[in-house]
Amino acid sequence: MRLVKEGKTKTVYDLENGTYLLKFKDDVTGENGVFDPGANAVGLTIEGVGLGGLRLTDYFFKAIQAAGIPTHYVSADLKEATMVVRPATFFGEGLEVICRFRAVGSFMRRYASVAKEGQKLDALVEMTLKDDDRGDPLITQDALEALGVLKCGEYQTLKELTQKISRLVKELLAAKGMELYDIKLEFGRAADGELMLIDEISAGSLRAYKGAAKVEPLDLVKLLLD
Repeated sequence: MRLVKEGKTKTVYDLENGTYLLKFKDDVTGENGVFDPGANAVGLTIEGVGLGGLRLTDYFFKAIQAAGIPTHYVSADLKEATMVVRPATFFGEGLEVICRFRAVGSFMRRYASVAKEGQKLDALVEMTLKDDDRGDPLITQDALEALGVLKCGEYQTLKELTQKISRLVKELLAAKGMELYDIKLEFGRAADGELMLIDEISAGSLRAYKGAAKVEPLDLVKLLLD
């Protein structure tokens, strides 16, 4: 296999058979040694979080596929902390889609003058460009279409897919006594142009609480899967 990319939390290899292999790392995003799924840089290393992230991704992606939503997931090897996926074309240089059920994190940093910490939000969807140098700026539907990042109609499709996926994840967490505050998803185009969920869904891409306490990455794995 051929090394394609050394990412912040995963290494990507081309298996040269039409699929790719993702190797999950124990690195997570954050600042000053504190885990933060919304951060743009690796903030710390937590032993076991790579395998935990794959276990969660494997669990969520199978549930999402069972709901009839297309993903790039093919298979997972939990012993090796790897996942085989279908290839996908990015939107521009990459587009992240955030679904928010409560006002926390960067949402509060931007809108504290009109929002209250923890305020309920009805699956509010935001899109940001993957651009670490510019802090992953928010971008509107009009701008995405004007710049050719999305085709006409794709914004609404991505929004609907995001809300459907996010509500499914929220239900799965609620069944274990946790509340989903927000989640970050990524999509791409399959070879036939179909929009599909890509990347991962793990503790590094969502914020969950149990009561008033934030659920830490390894605790999320234990609470949901063990």
